[in-house]
Amino acid sequence: MTALVPVMTVGELSDFFVQAFPVGDHDRLGRIDSIEPGFVRLALEPDSSNLRPGGIVSGPTQMGLVDRAAYAVILAHIGPVAMAVTSNLNMSFLRAVKQQTVWCDAVLLKLGKRLATVDCRLWQDDPANVVGQAVVTYAIPG
Repeated sequence: MTALVPVMTVGELSDFFVQAFPVGDHDRLGRIDSIEPGFVRLALEPDSSNLRPGGIVSGPTQMGLVDRAAYAVILAHIGPVAMAVTSNLNMSFLRAVKQQTVWCDAVLLKLGKRLATVDCRLWQDDPANVVGQAVVTYAIPG
């Protein structure tokens, strides 16, 4: 893979999400924290609507954060391509996720012309404390 260089800033990518997905409070889906070559970090502040019984963050919320992070890291490197779509998401739930900041680190494993593959790690408190991991593949329109 050639050297990855982001083509969008945090502000540009955040603005794109607001324009492409006019759903209201975008921070509920995960706030873009940083963009680096081949990497994006998102943060989610879960509220009561994100919880399952037992007071832990639900699986669908975790998968939503992972999917958004994968989409973000891809777009950060190819530009605002609205119709890039998830073609596969394989999620492992490793530990219970508490109702506190959930971070998602998304790393591009492969960025091709038609497919992109991303490794996503969810963590709390410390990046070494991985609470979930996913591999996500996106189809990129031609």
